[in-house]
Amino acid sequence: MQSYWRLHRYPILFAVACILFYWSFAYNLVRTDFVKLFMLFGALFYLTFKIIRFEKWNFKFLLVIGILFRLVFLIAEPNLSQDFYRFIWDGELIKNGLNPYLYTPDQIMEQDTVSFDGMKELHEGMTDLNARHYSNYPPVNQVLFALASLLGGGSILGSTIAMRLIVILADLGVLYFGRKLLQHLNKANHLAFWYFLNPLVVIELTGNLHFEGVMLFFFVWALHLISKNKWLWATPIYATSIMVKLMPLLFLPLFMKYLGVKKSVVFYTLIGLGCAALLFPFYAPVFIDNYSESVGLWFSNFEFNASIYNVVKKIAVSYFEAKPWELIDSYGSLIQKVVVVIVLLLAFLRKNQKLEIMITSMVFALACYYFLSSTVHPWYVVFLLGFAIFTDYRFPLVWSCTIILSYYTYSNPDYKENLWLLAIEYILVIGFFIYEMIGSRPKKLYFFKK
Repeated sequence: MQSYWRLHRYPILFAVACILFYWSFAYNLVRTDFVKLFMLFGALFYLTFKIIRFEKWNFKFLLVIGILFRLVFLIAEPNLSQDFYRFIWDGELIKNGLNPYLYTPDQIMEQDTVSFDGMKELHEGMTDLNARHYSNYPPVNQVLFALASLLGGGSILGSTIAMRLIVILADLGVLYFGRKLLQHLNKANHLAFWYFLNPLVVIELTGNLHFEGVMLFFFVWALHLISKNKWLWATPIYATSIMVKLMPLLFLPLFMKYLGVKKSVVFYTLIGLGCAALLFPFYAPVFIDNYSESVGLWFSNFEFNASIYNVVKKIAVSYFEAKPWELIDSYGSLIQKVVVVIVLLLAFLRKNQKLEIMITSMVFALACYYFLSSTVHPWYVVFLLGFAIFTDYRFPLVWSCTIILSYYTYSNPDYKENLWLLAIEYILVIGFFIYEMIGSRPKKLYFFKK
């Protein structure tokens, strides 16, 4: 025991410090206190960096502390996002036999036809925008919300704990299949801990109950099966990933060269059938209109932590007298088309016959989408980070550190963004991205050694 302490005392002390900082983050932080939020996050990122450097080959140690970091949040109420209220609301609707795609929370409250524990608190807790619109969370996500409501016994805390355990299990799954995939790609499997121990992942997924990690679990599992040439078995898993969050749809064209035309047709068909099967229990004649309306909001109404969009907006409003509300609508429609073109170019111009090159194409595709998007919430970067570890590109890791600057917005009563902080965030991220594209690869830097 003494010899173990002598060998590992610094990582142990760093881990204890992280646990204390996570405790403060979970139970003694309000998101309007940006200085405290920034300092805690910065300290956690630095200490995590040191822990992985010291113990990168010590799997059990890193696994245990990763679980402990997450368990700190077990009974905490998410403090950086109100989305969990809507998650529990949708789960309670399903538990009571109602389709969350057919009724807005405001309609349910007005009709007074259903009642469940915590109903008023959930409605008041979610944002007004959420309360006015139909659910935009795909079917598998809805099933998990319902499962959490069942396991939670009707209490908000119980449902929160159940969702948290689901998210933690998904992260363990990402670690398990991620290490296997890294081995297949002849990369050091400790790279998976740059995801598993990343403070952004711990805080935004376990802490704030976002389900990007669940999507990533099924996505990485599918990639693992594909790497073993079990692509037929991967189709229902990939479909499940899509039905947790829609993002994996973006990558489907990239499989064309890897699988070949004939296999790709079968691959796409089976994924389509899998998505249809998962969607069928929730289908209703008005489903498509309601769901499209809610999803469309993300492209035409929201602005948060944007990079290129903010530049376009500044130029358009200052020099061409464009109206911001009209600009974002037209910009959102244009960007959807631009992203599709980018993905198709990556699909047909890159040599995606090799798995690592195909995954690298995925990194480029998603990064381009985020750089162009008008809304990039911090938890969005988790998905990009989660499969970038299978490539030689580390700019998503830099982004997972700098994106905390976007939370300054919540320290203002009117939610006004600080464009200087966003400029620092994106100069660092895009600068590192350009460096990796045209300069030395990150694998040559000592702190990212394999």
